[in-house]
Order: sequence, then C-alpha cells, then structure tokens
Amino acid sequence: MRFIAYLSFDGRCREAFEFYAKVLDGTIVDMIAHGDTPAGEHVSKDWQDKIINAYLKVGEAELMGADSPPEFGDATMQGVSISIQIGDEARAERIFNAFADGGTVTMPLEQTFWAKKFGMVKDRYGTSWMINCADGQK
Repeated sequence: MRFIAYLSFDGRCREAFEFYAKVLDGTIVDMIAHGDTPAGEHVSKDWQDKIINAYLKVGEAELMGADSPPEFGDATMQGVSISIQIGDEARAERIFNAFADGGTVTMPLEQTFWAKKFGMVKDRYGTSWMINCADGQK
C-alpha cells in the first residue's frame, strides 16, 4: 500500500503543477483536461480546459491533483499539509522560498530541536507545505 496526496484546485491546477514541477525538479507524467474526457459533457464550457487529473513525479515521490468545478464541491484544502523530507539544506531553502513567493509563511524555515531546518508555508495556490531538513534525509 502507498498513499499519494491528491490536491484540489479552483481552476489553477495546470499552473500549480507546472510550478511544482519546476520548483521540485519533477516531471509531469499526465495532465488531462475535463474536455478531453467523456466527463467533459458534464462540465461547463469555461471548465473544458481545466484539469481533471494531473500526475507529477519527483524521484520516487508522487503528487496528483485536479481542478474541482464549483458544481462538484469546494476546492479549498483545509487541515492538510504536504510534508517534504529532504537532506539538502540549500535545496530545502530554495523550495521553501519558491513556495513563500506569493504565499504565506506560517513558520519560518529555521533550525529546530529535531531538524537542521524546518518551516511551514502555504503557497500561492493554497497548498500547505512542511519542509523538514533533518539528518539522514535524502
């Protein structure tokens, strides 16, 4: 068994996943628009180019997401953070700063009793991230 985070967006999934691929040095494996599926007929005209499924790989890590049309529910993410475990302090700082640009820092990236650096940030797309740079992390 494995768990993969699946993020919901209000119409900015493509933009968010392209940003995540760049910041995290990942590869977008799949990006399917609502209009390119049989489900497209059930989505309004202005949502045809929005994403029904996005799939990003970063090494062995995976992240998925989609745009959630208003008629299918609320796209806001609450009570969830994506935790990145990373050993490279410079890379941790670069990722944290990229997410903080246009976002909101909820805890600055700094040394803690358990990590060389730890910080929490909500990015410009509403995704909450925890960056944990501890000894023994890859």
